Amino acid sequence: MGLLRHGIILGCVAILARFIVNKFQSELPLHFGGYVDDGYERIQEVFERNFRDGWESVGAAFAVFVKGRKVVDLWGGYADKQAAQPWKEDTLMITFSPTKAFAAVCVALLVDRGRLKYDDLVSKHWPEFAKNGKENITIDWVLSHMAGLPYLDTPITREMATDHKLMKEVLENETPTVPPGRGTGYHSFTYGWLVDQIIRKADEKHRGISQFLREEITAPNGIDFHVGLDAAEKHRVARATQSTILEVITDIWYDPGIAELVRKLYFADKNSFIAKAMGNLPWVDVLDMYTLNSPAQQTLEQATAISIGNARSMASIFSLFVNGRIVSEKTLDLIEKPVVNETDYVVDEVIARGHGFYYYPPRGRSEDNLMIGHPSLGCQQLMFDMRKKISFAYVTNGLKAGVYDLCRNYMRLQKALYDVLEAQGI
Repeated sequence: MGLLRHGIILGCVAILARFIVNKFQSELPLHFGGYVDDGYERIQEVFERNFRDGWESVGAAFAVFVKGRKVVDLWGGYADKQAAQPWKEDTLMITFSPTKAFAAVCVALLVDRGRLKYDDLVSKHWPEFAKNGKENITIDWVLSHMAGLPYLDTPITREMATDHKLMKEVLENETPTVPPGRGTGYHSFTYGWLVDQIIRKADEKHRGISQFLREEITAPNGIDFHVGLDAAEKHRVARATQSTILEVITDIWYDPGIAELVRKLYFADKNSFIAKAMGNLPWVDVLDMYTLNSPAQQTLEQATAISIGNARSMASIFSLFVNGRIVSEKTLDLIEKPVVNETDYVVDEVIARGHGFYYYPPRGRSEDNLMIGHPSLGCQQLMFDMRKKISFAYVTNGLKAGVYDLCRNYMRLQKALYDVLEAQGI
């Protein structure tokens, strides 16, 4: 009876929360744009229903490419709700953790060109890295969050973060917190600096992640995606907003699993892996203040969480990737399976990872339809399916308390997409 009573109370609070939000939030007209190909109308209906049902209260965009062709390109809501600024076709948004997947594409391109191999020791390309217990770390261990460096002992200032030579020295002098190769633990910020240095060492021109991605992938294909945004484009970036307490309560009512995620992130012991990893850059706050709204932070060339794009540009890059226009089928075959599938010691969840990506079966469907991609806290999501040759991405500036399958707004769209594909025999 105690659990039932608490459930009833929580349900009543959730209903009251919805009433208060609807009653007192500034009423702005619903705003939608974009298009869908014939046969994909169901996805547009679901996208708009997310807003009508209150599952999206600010702005969002969703895009799908099937076998190299854009079939869905939708946006809606507001880039800045307080300013009544609608989300437009060219609106950009911070993509957060899917940034790591774009860095992984750059590594895959270097693998495809024979500049490195996934099983190479990092020290083969970066000899100075081989000290303090890091001698046996492979490139795939870095990409699979198995390098034992989920956070840095050295305090990192913003000035240090903008100096890749200084960060190189910091990484060389670090000692792993966990023995490398003994498990996977989310390298929330360190991943970006490690991969940037690997790219600089393996690339014949010694370009960093921002320049490499721009010159090799985005600029030649006219794709509006950036790691290190030009300050002149800052006016196009949607403003990230945090869920209200009332919105979190309604999300928990819908899926109680969100409560455990909130506990891990906001109430973790200060000495835990997750607290140290998330707090490694005190001047970057992705939980409360969303300091990444600052144009100064958006210009950082950091391949962990600070890329700027939209659903269209994210999905278009991976449409090229999955259809063999960035790397060969031989290289795609290398990344088809995860490297590790076990409990992550930082986030305390079982995760299948490898080569810079996450691996998922579509919910309720066979393992044959394996999706690969990268999720983010807040419900940004990037996915591609190598067997179906599709790619899709979702971004929102009304950031939620969930990740991937704890994001009801996104999961509703993913289900609708696979239902449509199944109906079309894809």
